[in-house]
Amino acid sequence: MGFARTCSVALVGVEGVVVEVQADLEPGVAAFTLVGLPDKSLSESRDRVRAALVNSGETWPQKKLTVGLSPASVPKSGSGFDLAVACAVLAAAERIAPTAIADLMMIGELGLDGRVRPVRGVLPAVLAAADAGYRHVVVPERATAEATLVPDIAVLGVRSLRQLIAALNDEPIPEEEPDDNDRHPDTISTGLTIPGLGPGLGLGTTRGAHPPDLADVAGQPAARKALEIAAAGSHHLYLSGPPGAGKTMLAERLPGLLPPLTRQESLEVTAVHSIAGVLPPGKPHIESAPYCAPHHSATMPSIVGGGSGLPRPGAVSLAHHGVLFLDEAPEFSTRVLEALRQPLESGHVVVARSGGVMRLPAKFLLVFAANPCPCGRHALLGGGCECTPNQVRRYQARLSGPLLDRVDLRVTVDTVSRSELIGHGTRGETTAHVAERVHEARQRAAARYQDLPWNTNSEVPGHELRTRWRVRTGAMRDIEREMERGLLTARGLDRVLRVAWTVADLAGHDRPSYDDVGQALQLRTGVHRGVPATVGSGT
Repeated sequence: MGFARTCSVALVGVEGVVVEVQADLEPGVAAFTLVGLPDKSLSESRDRVRAALVNSGETWPQKKLTVGLSPASVPKSGSGFDLAVACAVLAAAERIAPTAIADLMMIGELGLDGRVRPVRGVLPAVLAAADAGYRHVVVPERATAEATLVPDIAVLGVRSLRQLIAALNDEPIPEEEPDDNDRHPDTISTGLTIPGLGPGLGLGTTRGAHPPDLADVAGQPAARKALEIAAAGSHHLYLSGPPGAGKTMLAERLPGLLPPLTRQESLEVTAVHSIAGVLPPGKPHIESAPYCAPHHSATMPSIVGGGSGLPRPGAVSLAHHGVLFLDEAPEFSTRVLEALRQPLESGHVVVARSGGVMRLPAKFLLVFAANPCPCGRHALLGGGCECTPNQVRRYQARLSGPLLDRVDLRVTVDTVSRSELIGHGTRGETTAHVAERVHEARQRAAARYQDLPWNTNSEVPGHELRTRWRVRTGAMRDIEREMERGLLTARGLDRVLRVAWTVADLAGHDRPSYDDVGQALQLRTGVHRGVPATVGSGT
């Protein structure tokens, strides 16, 4: 009788559970039994592992083989257990020393020829291994860069099972021919990207070789100012205006104003994108704010997260620490829009399915864009809008009051004038110029909240703003009047104060003044109050 064990990781959302892979060989009729709540793809590892071992020059043990995945109560899915199963079987058959793999964490899929293929979710799996105290992991060679993002972990990247066996036995490591990617597709990475998803379809970052520049936007001083405030304080934004006014252009340039991700934020974003299979090719480390712009026909699972069995991350999680842009927002399903209310408040989403419950991060900056009516020409001079008042009312009511109450900034994007569009070649401020002011404003906020669990003004509880960090005397007059009239809720009051602090940070004020609060209230209600623009020198 032979027994051996090693470890792998089962992923539940972005959280990993260390799984002990045990192999037991006993005399009897040759059979291979896999237990421990495996899904279909994991159950098929019996055939993959057998073929991989034989094609790697090893002898398959002709005994009764039982492989157990412990804890048995945790559902396991995916092909990432193949490498651990194969090594446990080899150790039980005494082809390799059981002690050589007892403290190893192994992640990888096996091809029938013995090649080790990359799998989704390597980064969160290695993070889980590090938290559990493991210091040595084995991953596919293609996933080495992703695994080495975790500090204090020794990573061994292997191209084939033969190489791993040789390394464990202190034998010369055989050379393996790389894939001929010049003549054939990269089949070894097939399956890492979920069909229909990817940076080219609105899931990814907007920063590339030629990132969009804010200077390309003609006119729109009010919307540009709101964009700057949104970036500086991480405030949600609602852009309303006719088609062609520049709402989408503005939203696409918002990620460029956000500061680079911190190391912790980068690991969180990379982990979510790794699980979803939308990591940019050849770049396992996401360092800039992600940008996600799903189509208005997107379903609830694709936005919030879901799917059969264990759910997958949705757009709200793919936009974590970045921007979620909903163009033509009233055209989205009402159920989808209302489902955004919980992650907007909590910064995470909990999805329950038959296969388990998953908690995913969803701390994003939301940008809505909408037309004023179904045809988009409502209130335009000579626009020829043929929508009835009831149609306009129903269209605008698709964005509910409770949802809009969670949006800090509401801006009307007017039609660009001829002089602004084809004027004298004048251009607005560049993204780099505005991003510098945003960075300075965030530094002021970070210094104010030092040693506190908040980084931006949008995260600070309203009670703290009303008690610890008060505005200047008399600056609350307009807010009190709006609350007495029933035009501002308690949540709205807190959000106005958060925006006021962002306006003050951009202007270099130590505390929000009457004008700062008035500008925040104007951006909250969308009602022009004649408050002068004080944000930045170029607005």
